[in-house]
Amino acid sequence: MSTCHVVRIPRIPYAEAFDLQLRIVAAMKATKPADAVLLLLEHDPVITIGRSGARSNVLATPEMLAERGVELFETTRGGDVTYHGPGQIVGYPILRLERPRQDVHRYMRSLEEVLIRSLATFGIEGHREKGLTGVWTARGKIAAMGVAFTQWVAYHGFALNVTTRLRDFELIVPCGITDRAVTSMELLLGEAPPRAAVEDILIDEFVREFGYDGAEEHGAPGTLPFGVL
Repeated sequence: MSTCHVVRIPRIPYAEAFDLQLRIVAAMKATKPADAVLLLLEHDPVITIGRSGARSNVLATPEMLAERGVELFETTRGGDVTYHGPGQIVGYPILRLERPRQDVHRYMRSLEEVLIRSLATFGIEGHREKGLTGVWTARGKIAAMGVAFTQWVAYHGFALNVTTRLRDFELIVPCGITDRAVTSMELLLGEAPPRAAVEDILIDEFVREFGYDGAEEHGAPGTLPFGVL
């Protein structure tokens, strides 16, 4: 039996969530569970720069960022520059990949599939773009992705725009791509579904895609079974 342990966290600064991920990763590397952890949360406004990111893709000056209350954080995920903020559902799946799933590209495609199927539940047609990561719609990119691995334990994940303030993407060149728009569930549907309803579907589709026997919700990270805190 394998379980996906879910923790839904209200808005949290990026640095705190990053530290939490690292502690869960360390616990997983020590105990080697078959289970997974899925953190679903929302960040304070922040621009993150991935390992292959270019600082030039941050268009805003330090003064502009301070005026809008947006932090800047260099992180360990793959990919370029992205924005996180209120109205996004950020998902951080933390799991050990076993053969035959020890394949970075396969893992990324699986995360995209979770998002595509979840969006379809709400009547949004998402798709992949050849040579790019994330999930796209006819009106722009709706979900960004960036992951990292250590000893085949995956962390970081995806950011789905639900009611995100899209004008904040003007502060960056999203993922280093200059000719594509960014969109949200709210913009596409006119009115976004409740956040909890979207999270519920994401959990169901994640469990389905990765073959877990079910999901168990935890009120706080300290109740996870891996000795995280």
